[in-house]
Amino acid sequence: MPTLTRGRVTLRELQTADAPALFTAISTGDVSRFLSPPPANVEGFERFIDWAHRQRAVGQYVCFAVTPRGSDVVIGLFQIRSLEPDFGNAEWGFALASEFWGTGLFVDGAQLAIDFAFDIIGARRLEARAVLKNGRGNGALRKLGAVQEGVLRRSFLRNGEHFDQMLWTILGDEWRDSRQGWFSAVIH
Repeated sequence: MPTLTRGRVTLRELQTADAPALFTAISTGDVSRFLSPPPANVEGFERFIDWAHRQRAVGQYVCFAVTPRGSDVVIGLFQIRSLEPDFGNAEWGFALASEFWGTGLFVDGAQLAIDFAFDIIGARRLEARAVLKNGRGNGALRKLGAVQEGVLRRSFLRNGEHFDQMLWTILGDEWRDSRQGWFSAVIH
């Protein structure tokens, strides 16, 4: 799996040794509030990382660790999951430690992950879901140029409560057209 770098962020393969930092980054209430419950402890994140490696090996899932450029400490993740053979239609998601919100690291990382999905693994369409009450997540998807396709009513269960989610999509040809003149990812 390649390492991707743009601006002040690097995306790389998750390693088992990243579990403690990933637990710290994602397990806070601000970050996990609108996510499926993350693992409850470091060992749970180790199992998640092992699962992610197995799913990548069979061509179903890719998960990148997010690190600030020049650091190897994981502050979040981007994941891409195949919804049909060969990733033609895929779902992507993200989580970033709250202390890095508003720093530009998300946008740089998201551009890398989306470029990877379209240009390297060959996805035609990426979809993402965000709880309607998650203003920050919906705003991030809008900022990237994702298109709202509809509301998935009561589609997300968290702590015994059902939430509506917005379905967002990005199409490969539209993404490439919007990126004309932007710098491309550096792949190591």
